[in-house]
Amino acid sequence: MCTYGYVRVSSRDQNEERQIDAMKRAGIAEDHLFVDKKSGKDFDRPQYKKMMKKLRKGDVLYILSVDRLGRNYKEILHQWYLLTKKKEVYIVVLDMPLLDTRRGGDLMGTFIADIVLQILSFVAQNERENIRCRQAQGIAAAKARGVRFGRPEKPVPPEFDILKEKVKKGEITCTAAAHLCHMPRTTFRWKCRKKP
Repeated sequence: MCTYGYVRVSSRDQNEERQIDAMKRAGIAEDHLFVDKKSGKDFDRPQYKKMMKKLRKGDVLYILSVDRLGRNYKEILHQWYLLTKKKEVYIVVLDMPLLDTRRGGDLMGTFIADIVLQILSFVAQNERENIRCRQAQGIAAAKARGVRFGRPEKPVPPEFDILKEKVKKGEITCTAAAHLCHMPRTTFRWKCRKKP
């Protein structure tokens, strides 16, 4: 029997140390930790896949909370089934002692764990959807205030207008004008349409 820990944060700028510290306190060796910096929307994560290949019957998998496993209701339930029933791995959710499959193997314990898991999975997906909704609202409000997103647009070079006119008159090709402006042809054409 081996003991493993799974840690997930949604993005590169989020810090996974809090989860790693919890795993260390639970006695998980550093070389038995799997850490992903990927969204919880699905289970297409490199370290999760690697962990799934490594897990064997009787192993114990620690996670800090259900939402660290994932944020998709159906997928969490499916993965839980794969882990506990197909692979016969024990799961310990550190912040929810009711979700410790090492104990409560009787019908009542399994029933309670299943209900708690379904509730927490629903909450995890609901929170993900709320985050996306708040992001969309924030972006819409910022756009309404005139905030621009993305990389700032590069200004056109001083000779742009002259070259644009030469292209219109057929004195120079669009490709040549774009090259003289140090920009791709598609960008040159787009700026010609945009700038009167």
